[in-house]
Amino acid sequence: MLKVLLIDDETLVRSGIRLILESDPDIEVVAEAADGSGVLGLVRRHRPEVVLTDIQMPGVDGLEVVRLVTAEPDPPAVVVLTTFDLEDYVHTALRHGATGFLLKDTPPRELVQAMHVVGGGEAMLSPSITRRLLTRFASGEASTSARSRLDPLTPREREVAVAVGHGSSNAEIARGLGLSEATVKVHLGRIMAKTEAVNRTQVAILVHDAGLA
Repeated sequence: MLKVLLIDDETLVRSGIRLILESDPDIEVVAEAADGSGVLGLVRRHRPEVVLTDIQMPGVDGLEVVRLVTAEPDPPAVVVLTTFDLEDYVHTALRHGATGFLLKDTPPRELVQAMHVVGGGEAMLSPSITRRLLTRFASGEASTSARSRLDPLTPREREVAVAVGHGSSNAEIARGLGLSEATVKVHLGRIMAKTEAVNRTQVAILVHDAGLA
């Protein structure tokens, strides 16, 4: 059972999202909140695999939710909801450790699928959205600091990192590089440790900032 914590200040929106998610028998919304003021208590009590949070809320907003949750030991994945797909705060949320973001008009089937993808340890951004988002916020020049953070990677780890930057899933990377998915996960873990990235989305941003994707 995939456990989801849902945070949104609009009661009707929360109700609608809960109905959509729990139409899948393998998803359970374990708790809801109208803002992020009590998010750490809810995370510690219910141990969700995914925190799905609105980003624009009175009180404690989604950016603070991302910051608080990702600072926890072994944190759940955090996905932010937004009405706008390319706002500065979305990029900030990703840099703070959010796994990705969803638009509020995401079709129900895609919303359910995204929860399973995130719950499985991968970024929920589709390749097309990843490229569009990162391209929008890329500086246009290779970042010296980003390149220096990637320098410790082995050639194989760099190949995996670049594939992540292109939005490839673990399965796609495994097929493309002739590896097993388990080996890809090992490489990804080492990449995140060496670059101090908290998830694959931050790896993708780093690769783009370095001008490698």
